[in-house]
Amino acid sequence: MNNTQTNRKTYRPQLSLFHANGKGTGCALVLELIPACGNEEGCVMAKIANQMTIGDRSGPIPVYPRFDWENATRLKLDFNDLCKMLQVFRGECESLEDGKGLYHRSAKATTRICMRHVIEPLQGYSLETYRTAQATQEEIRAHILLSPHEALGLTAALESSMGVLCFGVPTAETAVRAGAVREAEVRDVA
Repeated sequence: MNNTQTNRKTYRPQLSLFHANGKGTGCALVLELIPACGNEEGCVMAKIANQMTIGDRSGPIPVYPRFDWENATRLKLDFNDLCKMLQVFRGECESLEDGKGLYHRSAKATTRICMRHVIEPLQGYSLETYRTAQATQEEIRAHILLSPHEALGLTAALESSMGVLCFGVPTAETAVRAGAVREAEVRDVA
């Protein structure tokens, strides 16, 4: 097996959106597709981190803004979560769960995910997360405004990844197994 084949098996692509601003109130979003495998459902893992530093590009060596990845909110978006988000992106509804958002609970925290279509002051899709730690009740809030073209690209990416998210990555082995199952089903029906 050559290096290209090895890298394909271990490399997991990510989509990253960095929205830094001069006030230091920006945000970054990283999405990673995890295909279904065996009996495990696929998902999209998301990290959303607030901007920590402004950066400085005026000097000879640019200093880029930094984001607080240590305190980033991590989300596991499953099939139902993504379908609800796609409904907002497609304009079938204005917000997630009529503005209430999606709730994810774990032993450590409760996270509310809010997404809505906005027109004023800027047009786009507002994605906000509120993570409240169970132990301290401290809340971490993150907000990113996706532009209409980012939302369009994200919609296309999510829609095209649904097959992999639901059924995994087809391989020669799964194709042979599926063919054998189909042949057995046809014999049983006939």
